[in-house]
Amino acid sequence: MILIDSNVLLDIASEDAKWNSWSSEAVATAAHSSELAINPIIYAEATIRYASPAEFDVAFPPEYFRREPLPYEASFLAGKAHLAYRKRGGSRIAPLPDFFIGAHAAVAGLKILTRDPRRFRRYFPSVELIAP
Repeated sequence: MILIDSNVLLDIASEDAKWNSWSSEAVATAAHSSELAINPIIYAEATIRYASPAEFDVAFPPEYFRREPLPYEASFLAGKAHLAYRKRGGSRIAPLPDFFIGAHAAVAGLKILTRDPRRFRRYFPSVELIAP
């Protein structure tokens, strides 16, 4: 299973001039080899462009983009990643969404499709990434 990062979904939804083509092709390729999924963090970030959950579901149907719950073990790991981030000089006081997404992938053995792999590579090096 592959978690589809919110930046990829937003590229597709907004038809982003720079990233739409890459994101659309990457999702299509991933769909041929694996199940696609999003979690509550990705959902929260990606739904900002939509007026209702139903509208989002039309764009990204649950039968193609499976809704996966965030495991508590992932939340624990996200907290540890945030602690490491703070020790490295990070200024955010709350864990970043990428920490929850990366931790979810790490504890569940999922891949992440993203166009911004920086934090995932640094804090979750065991997670396989699909990135430009």
